[in-house]
Amino acid sequence: MTTQEKLIKNKLGLLELAAYLKNVSEACRVRGFSRDTFYRIKKAYEEGGIEALYEKGRRKPNFKNRVSEEVERAVVELALGNPLWAKRG
Repeated sequence: MTTQEKLIKNKLGLLELAAYLKNVSEACRVRGFSRDTFYRIKKAYEEGGIEALYEKGRRKPNFKNRVSEEVERAVVELALGNPLWAKRG
């Protein structure tokens, strides 16, 4: 069983426990989830089924403010070639 499958099983277990107990707060306390997380899981499951419970990747990094590789390489070479130019604290 993969890590993703274990996480989904845990989330489904929370939903099933809440339905069985008919008490969201108690189910969250037993499983160690917050009520806010429960409602996010419930909404995702209702909208997209089990596939929606998979962990989503983090945001992609924004490279718009990066300098070109040539400039970066030149700065690194300059810094390594002249260590005494470093900021003194």
